[in-house]
Amino acid sequence: MLYGYGGYILRVDLETGRYKREKTDPAYVLNVIGGRGLNSTRMYDELKRDINPLSPENMLMLAVGPLTGTLMPASAYTTISGKSPMTGILGDSAAGGHFGTELKLAGIDQVIITGRSEHPCYLLITNDNVEVRDATHLWGHDIWETTDAIRRELGDNATQIAAIGPAGENLVKFATVACNNSRMFGRTGMGCLFGSKNLKAIAVRGKGRLRVFDTLKFAELSEKLEKAILEHPEYSQRNAMGSTLLMKALDNIGILPTNHFQEGVCDYVDEISGETLAEKYKVKNKACFNCNIHCSRYFLTAEVEGEGPEYEALCSYTSRLGNSDLPFALKMATFLNRMGLDALSSGETIGWAMECVQHGLLSRDDFDGLDFSWGNRETIEKLLKMIVSREGIGDAFAEGTKSLARRFGKGTEKYAFHIKGLDMICGDPRGIKAFGLTYAIASRGGDHLRAEPFFELTERYDEAERRWGIREIADRLAVKGKATLVEYTERIALLTDCLTMCKNIGLSMDLMNFDLASQFLIAGTGMKFTPEKVDEALRGVIERDRLMNIDFGIDASQDTLPYRFVHEPLTKGASKGHTVPIKDMVQEYYKLKGWNEQGIPKARKQQ
Repeated sequence: MLYGYGGYILRVDLETGRYKREKTDPAYVLNVIGGRGLNSTRMYDELKRDINPLSPENMLMLAVGPLTGTLMPASAYTTISGKSPMTGILGDSAAGGHFGTELKLAGIDQVIITGRSEHPCYLLITNDNVEVRDATHLWGHDIWETTDAIRRELGDNATQIAAIGPAGENLVKFATVACNNSRMFGRTGMGCLFGSKNLKAIAVRGKGRLRVFDTLKFAELSEKLEKAILEHPEYSQRNAMGSTLLMKALDNIGILPTNHFQEGVCDYVDEISGETLAEKYKVKNKACFNCNIHCSRYFLTAEVEGEGPEYEALCSYTSRLGNSDLPFALKMATFLNRMGLDALSSGETIGWAMECVQHGLLSRDDFDGLDFSWGNRETIEKLLKMIVSREGIGDAFAEGTKSLARRFGKGTEKYAFHIKGLDMICGDPRGIKAFGLTYAIASRGGDHLRAEPFFELTERYDEAERRWGIREIADRLAVKGKATLVEYTERIALLTDCLTMCKNIGLSMDLMNFDLASQFLIAGTGMKFTPEKVDEALRGVIERDRLMNIDFGIDASQDTLPYRFVHEPLTKGASKGHTVPIKDMVQEYYKLKGWNEQGIPKARKQQ
């Protein structure tokens, strides 16, 4: 018996409607663990490198981990992967909620979808049946409406659904997928990949049960981890505000993106902060499956209600665009969730346009008469609707910032803040050097979640010296040792993705490591997941990701940061005067990985 894992890999061809279940291979998963590692390795093994991301041949994969849905706290995530329509390289996105647990209860570790349906469809998965159903009647409906309609159709409100909105149907390159209406697979355009296959949703109802190898040991480990979460010094803040606690925290250290990263401090931060959101608009807390932080928040304003938003969405539609109106930002966050749009990429396209207009490079005549002055709420709301429908200038914005800037031929180098085609997150790297390195080397583009080196913000100097022998690692403004930190946290970040554990807990709260993970995996699966074996598996996935991206055209020149962060020091706040010496940091990272100066692993050099 295969403990921990669901037991099956499901392959579905949407063109023919045929499917087959394959037994999960213990030897295969021992080398990739699960989740993102399983998807990335399958993609490395099976995907033709030169395919168009929107072609039927592209693989759309969903995977959970060996401990998803168990007693291990916060083990609820699912990863969706494929060749990214947004970037043309490795693409994936993860979300929590309850979908992953339901997939596991249906006995599934991974779903691999290929082909394209002739008409809109949704995929229904249960323990004993897989069915491609017609979704013509759902096409054009938003994510909330779609979720409700499928549950009504099936007569089962417990069915878990991952769905796209009109943005995905219209192949907006940064379209998202959502489960539980607000848990967003937000980055790299996985919603566009759904839409390219005419796949409106995946509905799952599992009625099986999960078994772990050593029940008592697993329960003991879970109880200890749960206690560590509750006793963590950040617990109460994370419970009250979720990731929106970062609004004031980042402003305090001078790295809150304001007016499109022109400044790192915001004069009106108190009006848009996580504290204000919690005090004025939060109705109650919500949680993903089996998580005791309950960090998500349900809000209610005079116009809308919804769940969230997380920090990235809140910042993207407040300070990043020069908007001080919190209820408006909440309204836009709800719209993004219903339509299926990534907050970061949509926000960056708008921020780019606003700065180009500010500097006189472009005018409202270039943008269908829209007024791109800072914080213009009418323009923001109207443009988002145009992006969803690809109407007028919205069609150009729907391609993402990299394509948009190239189309106009202006603001490409200085004001288009993307890396490898993926728009940057809301954290100014000039005041968080390890995060800057993370953005540069991240395998999916301008992203912090590939490493999230949160430790550099802790000022735990003695612990930094004990763990890595470099005190400066705990200093966010220092450069020394940051490659060491990123190389380590990159593996921990992947570990949480393979376990499908929330990074906020496993990584940012610094509660997961190779030893604890191996204990959980041995108790959960009975397989020989020693700390060394876990680390070996993670290193293998990271190297295969790099080799695959090289096949997609990535080279060392793209492991960098946009011009502003390297050449223009911040002028205000606690990070004043700082830039990021990214070239030297990247080279140090390459050396730690054992890659050459072009970022090529030995495995490729020996071929």
